[in-house]
Amino acid sequence: MILMDKPEEREEREDRDLRTSILTKTHPDAEWYVIHTYAGYENKVAANLERRIHSMGMQDKVFRILIPTEDHIEIRNGEKRIVKKKIFPGYVLVEMIMTDESWYVVRNTPGVTGFVGLGNKPTPLGEEEIETILYQMGVERPKPKVDFEIGQSVKVISGPFEGFVGTIEEINVDQAKLRLLVNMFGRETPLEVDFVQVRKM
Repeated sequence: MILMDKPEEREEREDRDLRTSILTKTHPDAEWYVIHTYAGYENKVAANLERRIHSMGMQDKVFRILIPTEDHIEIRNGEKRIVKKKIFPGYVLVEMIMTDESWYVVRNTPGVTGFVGLGNKPTPLGEEEIETILYQMGVERPKPKVDFEIGQSVKVISGPFEGFVGTIEEINVDQAKLRLLVNMFGRETPLEVDFVQVRKM
């Protein structure tokens, strides 16, 4: 018997796989860099670069090429269809180990106008920037596990309201926040805290 995933479970798994794959380095010294291309030439540049990497034997220095896209819904002639639009027209991401040789191979690929960076030095993307790009591509951050229920009593264990006891009124999974009703100054006052700032009573 073959168990089929529900569409949302499959989508979540694909998101997780893509996210893990992009955040996991192909090589410990590899970083993601951004190259500037002529607008509309992103796919051509990616294809040219792939050919150059192979013909010049640079597979051990230049690993992956990514053109960040997001899904847009277009309605044409009354029909709805999903088209992929480039998030950063004129830019391509390349995972590589930066050396003089790898810089030369990428920089001199037809259609590439240069690396993004300070002065002449290409600047690698930080993990937060990659996270932001993934988020724009529609790859959601893994949702935190929710171990709370509305109406439950919790104690605030950190922050300015440490020691207060409140009742959960609202749970925001996306932001990992709770809205509590806390007895303060003789009346019930709403208070917003992070999941990690409370523990169950």
